[in-house]
Amino acid sequence: MEYKDYYQILGVERNATQDEIKRAYRKLARKYHPDVSKEADAEDRFKEMAEAYEVLKDPEKRAAYDQLGANWQGGQDFRPPPDWDAGFEFSGGFGGGAGADSFSDFFETLFGQRGGMGGMGGAGFRSRGEDHHARVLIDVEDAFHGTVRNLTLHAPEVDNQGHVRTRERSLNVRIPKGVRQGQHIRLSGQGHPGMGGGQAGDLYLEVDFKPHPLYRVEGRDLYLDLPLAPWEAALGARVKVPTPDGEVDMRIPPDSQSGRKLRLKGRGIPGKTPGDLYVTLNIVQPAADSDKAKAFYQKMAEEFDFNPRAGLGV
Repeated sequence: MEYKDYYQILGVERNATQDEIKRAYRKLARKYHPDVSKEADAEDRFKEMAEAYEVLKDPEKRAAYDQLGANWQGGQDFRPPPDWDAGFEFSGGFGGGAGADSFSDFFETLFGQRGGMGGMGGAGFRSRGEDHHARVLIDVEDAFHGTVRNLTLHAPEVDNQGHVRTRERSLNVRIPKGVRQGQHIRLSGQGHPGMGGGQAGDLYLEVDFKPHPLYRVEGRDLYLDLPLAPWEAALGARVKVPTPDGEVDMRIPPDSQSGRKLRLKGRGIPGKTPGDLYVTLNIVQPAADSDKAKAFYQKMAEEFDFNPRAGLGV
């Protein structure tokens, strides 16, 4: 996927005001509109400009886009970090926005689920404020025990000079035991203020888990790679296995092979039906880093009638 430098596409500086971005887009749109332009690449340029303007005209999209940094070059191979938008407040609903179907994979990857932003809901002077949404990262262990976390959120806004700035706010949020990936935590009245004394909107926090050094999360299930010594796998053993709730004993059946998957029922994320912990066996051989170790491996080679590539026909 290619990185899109939206500022370069519109020919503006990264610190341009919202009015400067609007003027730059209108000027280029008159030049490259397919109905009037004689440029050979007018249609492609117009689509590219429309995509850039869709992002930069919206303070929320623009602030999130700016977090990717200024060191990327247009056309450079790009993959966004999985937590690139964590902690950013977005208002409104989801969807790509007007014309988003014709936008690039770059736009769809970043904003395909974050469109339709901005504007106040309701009619009349007194109206309810708009709901806000933010994705937050928590530890896997938080889902096992429940806790209260202090979370910092970033809310973009436009200052009096027309520049986009990011305002931070901190909230103490109760993380319920058994929360799962993708679940929303609703904070009543923490969204956009209402108009004319109307009720404030709500804030919905979408839960995601931070990368963990031991576990992978799928739904309520956890996955763990468990190293084994060759003799533990060959002879069978009882070994200690870490879980977010503490160590448990697991029986390793004799003649286990690398890649074999064992299940610890109910040891996944808690819930009415708790998830499971799946343990994938990974046989790790000792290094032949001494004369004694080398002699032992040589004796194994002589004693065992074993060809690990027999299934390949060689």
